[in-house]
Amino acid sequence: MEPLEIGPLYTIKALLVGVSVFLVSCHTKSPHVEPAAVMLPVPAGPYVAGSSSAEREQAYVDAERTSGRPVARQGNWFEREEDRHDATLPAFLLDRTPVTNAAYATFVRATGRAAPHIDEAAWTAQHFVQRYADQVARFNWDGATPPAGRAEHPVVLVTWDDAAAYCAWRGARLPTEAELEKAARGTDGRAYPWGDAWDASKLNSSDGGPRDTTPVGSFAPGPYGHVDLAGNVFEWTSTPWRAGAAARQYTVKGSAWDDYAGVGRGAQRHGRPATIRHAIIGFRCAGDGLKGFKDSRR
Repeated sequence: MEPLEIGPLYTIKALLVGVSVFLVSCHTKSPHVEPAAVMLPVPAGPYVAGSSSAEREQAYVDAERTSGRPVARQGNWFEREEDRHDATLPAFLLDRTPVTNAAYATFVRATGRAAPHIDEAAWTAQHFVQRYADQVARFNWDGATPPAGRAEHPVVLVTWDDAAAYCAWRGARLPTEAELEKAARGTDGRAYPWGDAWDASKLNSSDGGPRDTTPVGSFAPGPYGHVDLAGNVFEWTSTPWRAGAAARQYTVKGSAWDDYAGVGRGAQRHGRPATIRHAIIGFRCAGDGLKGFKDSRR
């Protein structure tokens, strides 16, 4: 698949979908020069959402087999999923990869927004399990400069507001939970972006992985060409998690570098407070419709 290279005016140079080549020019509302980005289309139509009880049970079995612990079952992790059902969505555009440190650095320099960083006291106050010294501090930026050697890794330690602001600056938006699920599952309802069975070689996870982020696009793409929809980092969505909660919470999708099997299925979901900075949560951007696409053969 030829990528859509999106530059200052979201000009997409070429896209190969099946056997059709499309040329696109999508103008943003932003007056500045955006970083290069790549978006791929997800066509309008049906998809399978949610999971059956049998699918959730298999996820628990796989999670315990790969982690050696019954943590997922004890926490009822997969009971948060919707029951399996047919759904439909209009066409949309979605970043091929999670937003990288390099791309986010352009935003930080252009807008003056605070760079991704968290000190040990603030991390400890969030009550997450990752150890600050060897699992979190490595992701801290030095001013507006990303950590050395991580330019093409997904950006983390960003709040929901940071992610939403970046996408808006680019003339885009955060994807919905449903959009990420369809992009990961296609129309056949597969459990993971590559198929129904867990395969540790298809993603960056704790099952044989480096227990760290990896450059985006290091693993095979999903049904529409997007990468890292499972593994590497969870991703913020625009979908609220629980109505009426005391604090704003949003649904995150996918899975991260420290996860095992079961997590990372398209149906899997959980929520996080909008204000957190986490070492395992990043994001990508989306756009509405496919307006501007032209078949170059015509």
